[in-house]
Amino acid sequence: MMPLMRIPTLLLTLTLTGAVTLMHAQTSFVPNYDEDKADHLPIPDVLTASDGSKITTKEQWLEKRRPELFRLFETEVYGKTPTHDPFPVKATLIQPDKEVLNGKAIMRQVTLHFGKGDKQAEADVLLFLPASAKEKPAPIFVLLNFWGNHSVMEEPSIKLSGSWFRNSKDKGYFENKATEASRGSSENRYPIEAIISRGYGVATAYYGDFDPDEDDGFKNGIHPLFYSEGQTRPADDEWGSIGAWAWGLSRMADYLQTLPEVQKDRLAVLGHSRLGKTSLWAGAQDERFGIVISNNSGAGGAALAKRNFGETVGRLNSSFPHWFCENYNKYSLNEKDLPMDQHALIALMAPRPVYIASATEDRWADPKGEFLSGKLAEPVYALFGKEGLEVAEQPAPEKPVGNFIGYHLRTGKHDLAPYDWERYMDFADQHWK
Repeated sequence: MMPLMRIPTLLLTLTLTGAVTLMHAQTSFVPNYDEDKADHLPIPDVLTASDGSKITTKEQWLEKRRPELFRLFETEVYGKTPTHDPFPVKATLIQPDKEVLNGKAIMRQVTLHFGKGDKQAEADVLLFLPASAKEKPAPIFVLLNFWGNHSVMEEPSIKLSGSWFRNSKDKGYFENKATEASRGSSENRYPIEAIISRGYGVATAYYGDFDPDEDDGFKNGIHPLFYSEGQTRPADDEWGSIGAWAWGLSRMADYLQTLPEVQKDRLAVLGHSRLGKTSLWAGAQDERFGIVISNNSGAGGAALAKRNFGETVGRLNSSFPHWFCENYNKYSLNEKDLPMDQHALIALMAPRPVYIASATEDRWADPKGEFLSGKLAEPVYALFGKEGLEVAEQPAPEKPVGNFIGYHLRTGKHDLAPYDWERYMDFADQHWK
């Protein structure tokens, strides 16, 4: 059967030296939304090792299968995160703590500095803590945002970011800069008062502070901090932007671990859309994130790649060539050769709780494929004696399910909504209270 993505026509042109060059003609992408045309590729068994042996104990998982799956994701999908010469995180206060929400919360703003010598970078972190955190440390939701910390709440004292942004007339971004009109432009995604009232804190930073979300050849952001002499971009198996954003989440965790107001063993990493892909990869790498949450992460996140439904590997790589490592291009129009699928990424969190959320109108992100990733990760959780989704079929909208693997299908579009936050806090209550 022909793939539903139209295959680009290959045009052969002869150079003056007689060499043959391949040129790709531009063609449109046609996503598959027909279930009868999905699920035709076999999904690799998460408990069958690369040598064909079966994994039957949690010890075998931790010592053999998990490391080999992790290596596949870091070399073939997201790219290796540098571990050499790590930079210590230094935090400086932007301004004194401020009471907000009628005294219910403490708002803190800090700048994280990392680097050495002439290689320097920084990111601003916005932290909301329940007022009670001074007496009783609070669990924290850790997440990156799309439009800067100033977009989270219409509060004039929040620093207006000077970083690079995508332009958005509706949100108040012009010439790739934020304006005063952009304050609070995304506060519908961050119900801070509701979160504080449940006893949780929120730490957020603009993802572009770690790496601008543009295909700029990795000249900006944190990548150059780690280049070896003469290197100008990551190697084929080294990190792309998602890897850099995940690295940023871990640096936020470094900072949070130093605060007496924070429960250090209760950090929940959360992300929406491309940042949902990021939260999953951050959770796979950093076990300090005790709960990992994917909100509408879709292809390259929670959704199975081999289903061929909605967004595909090829579409990801052509539209966002900077997100993943160069090796991921091998699987564009070639998902059959992927040695694993995204359910294995979910399984890498075991035995920590992980939550996956979808939306009914977000077919591009393949809600069924997201659910199936959770379902196919269940055997790994079973090795640890942990219950997974506890249902056989994808549930109806607004019917959350699961134990150590949680899932819900929300009515509506691709977004991070108050309903999603309520379910995430319920999930955290379930495991932390």
